[in-house]
Amino acid sequence: MKKISILFFALLSLFSCTGDRGPVGPRGPMGPQGEPGDFLIGTVFEIEGDFTEQNDYSFGFDFPPEEVEVFESDIVLVYLLEEVLSDSTGPIDVWTPLPNSFFFENGNQLVYNFNHTFFDVNIFLDGNVDFKTVPNGFLLDQVFRIAIIPADFAEANPNINTYEALIDALPEVNIIKVR
Repeated sequence: MKKISILFFALLSLFSCTGDRGPVGPRGPMGPQGEPGDFLIGTVFEIEGDFTEQNDYSFGFDFPPEEVEVFESDIVLVYLLEEVLSDSTGPIDVWTPLPNSFFFENGNQLVYNFNHTFFDVNIFLDGNVDFKTVPNGFLLDQVFRIAIIPADFAEANPNINTYEALIDALPEVNIIKVR
């Protein structure tokens, strides 16, 4: 048995290779640089739409396949631009997650809500109010941001309840305005 082991190591040393040492990084030898990635950790689309009787107080947005690939497991969040504040540094957008309710003096409620597939998002109005009586400020030129978040990222960052927390948590985000 001892002779076989010696013979094995002798043959191994005869067939071992030597050559230039590869690049060395701060943690030791490293392999060649990989292909650059084209996957963004998060994509946000900014859209504008009107809620009218003609569109049944809803409108949709199809995810453009040339911009983003959405998987069934991805998280889709929608935010309403509720108000723009004036500040000495410039305007500050106030984004509110959907669903979001507004209550009128007569006790009626208007709800902005959404549903989605991995192809599109549908944003619609709900509530107990007669939509024909709702002021145009709630219906026309409404701006939304649609955030597409990979499920693994959302699980690792459970405190993304606000738009600001989401944007702060994303290492890279691409905001695409579609108007």
